[in-house]
Amino acid sequence: MGTDIRAARGIHPSKWFGWTSFRVIILLLSDALALGVAWQLARYFNQFYSPIPPQLVWWNWLGLPSLFWLFAGGTLLLFTHYGLYGQTIRTKDYLRTAQLISSVYFLSLVLAYFYDPKLDAPRSLFFTAWVSSVLLVCLTRVCANGVLAHWQGVRAPTRVFLITQPNRLRQLAKTLERRSPHQVVGAAMVSMANTETTFQRILAAKPDEVLAEDVPNVELASGLYWRLRRVNIPLRLLPSSREMLYRRGIPEIVAGLPTLMIETSVFQGLDYRIKRWLDYGLATLAVLCLSPVFLGISAAIRLTSPGPIFFRQERIGLRGHPFKVWKFRTMTVDAPQKQAQLEQQNQSADGILFKLHHDPRVTRVGKFLRRSSLDELPQLFNILLGQMSLVGPRPLPLRDVAQFEPWHHTRHQVLPGITGLWQVSGRSDIETFDDAARLDLHYIDNWSLNLDLEIMVATLRIVLTGLGAY
Repeated sequence: MGTDIRAARGIHPSKWFGWTSFRVIILLLSDALALGVAWQLARYFNQFYSPIPPQLVWWNWLGLPSLFWLFAGGTLLLFTHYGLYGQTIRTKDYLRTAQLISSVYFLSLVLAYFYDPKLDAPRSLFFTAWVSSVLLVCLTRVCANGVLAHWQGVRAPTRVFLITQPNRLRQLAKTLERRSPHQVVGAAMVSMANTETTFQRILAAKPDEVLAEDVPNVELASGLYWRLRRVNIPLRLLPSSREMLYRRGIPEIVAGLPTLMIETSVFQGLDYRIKRWLDYGLATLAVLCLSPVFLGISAAIRLTSPGPIFFRQERIGLRGHPFKVWKFRTMTVDAPQKQAQLEQQNQSADGILFKLHHDPRVTRVGKFLRRSSLDELPQLFNILLGQMSLVGPRPLPLRDVAQFEPWHHTRHQVLPGITGLWQVSGRSDIETFDDAARLDLHYIDNWSLNLDLEIMVATLRIVLTGLGAY
C-alpha cells in the first residue's frame, strides 16, 4: 500500500557514527554530568538539614537516589523534544534550557502533592538542586558548544547537495566552497527536486545536508522535506523559500548567505510511531466503549429504511491506493445511481467535490447521523485495518480524485484520517477544493502530535455543535 512520508526509513549505519550523532552524544553527556554534579552539591548542603524522606527513595544507582534519575530522565527527554540537541547553536537555547529545567522542578511539586499531600520534601534540597542544575547545565553547554565548534572547524568539510536553478548552480557552489568549509557533492534542478531520481542521487551522494533555493510550490517543499526527514538528512532553505516550512526553519548565516535550517529529530520517526500507537489504542477503546451506540444506530437504520446498515465506498488512500471506507448508511440504497442525475445541481464551486445542501437521497435517520458525524464511526475499523488514522486528510471518492490537479495528489503522501484540518476549518462551508487542499498541505508541512491533538479537540467541539455539516 505504500508508506506514509512521516514514517522513519532505515538509516545507514554510517549516519549513527557521523558528526551529528557525535555532537548529540557529547551534549547529552555534558547535560547528564551537570545534572549529576548539581544533585551531589544539593545533597552535600542538604545533609546539614533534613534528609530525603525514605518514601521518595525507591532505589539508588551510581550513588544517586531514584529522584535524581526521574528528574534527569524527564529533563533530557524535554531537551530532546524541544530541539536542544540540534546542529545549530542559538543563544535562546540557553534560556530555553533554564525554562525546561524549572518546568521539571515545579511539575515535581505538583506530582509530589498528589502522590502524598502529607509528604514534605526538603526545601533546601529542592531549591539547591534547581538553581545549581540551571547554572551548571548552562555552563557545561557553553563549554561543550565551544569545544564542538572548534572541532567542527578542523574536521572534514560539510558535504552538501544543491537544489537550485541551472544558472545559479556554479555561482552558489563557488560561494559555499570559498567562504565556508562546504563541499558540493551533487546537484539537481529545482524542477526535478521532488522526483525519485533526484532522491536516489541524494542518497548516493551521502550529503550532510541538502541546500535548496527557489523551490516554487508548497507541495514540492512538502514532499522534499519529508523525504529527507525519513533518511535523517537536514534541509536548508535559502530565503526565496521562506514562505514554505517557515515555522520549522532556524535562521542561520552560512557562507555569508541567510538560510533557514530544517533539522531532523534526534528520535527519528518516534513521533509518528506514537501517532500510530495512539490510532490503534484509541480506536480499539472507542469501538469497545461505543458498542451500545453502534447497536442503537444499526437498529435505527434497519427499522426506518430498507437496505444494509453499513455503506462501503471505494476511496483513494495512502500513495493513491484505493480501499473501502466504512460508514453507517445515510442514504437510500439507490443513491449511487441517482448521483448522475443530481450532478447538475452540484453546489461545489469548482465541481471537484459533490455537495448538495438538501440531498433528496438522505434518509430521516441519515440527516441526524450526518449532522452529528456519527455516520463516520465505522471508520474506526478502517483504522484497525491500517488503512486510516484518527487525523489526516479525508479520503475522497474516485469521482472526486479523477478531477484533481497534479498538486492535489500531495495529500495522498500521508494516511487519510477520520478528521483533519479541513474538517475543523469550515467542513462543507469551504467553497473550492483548492482551499481544502491547501489546508491539507499545511497539515502535512506542519504536522506534529500537538497539531493532531488540537484537531481532535476542535473536532469534538464541532461535532457537538454540528457546525458546517449537512
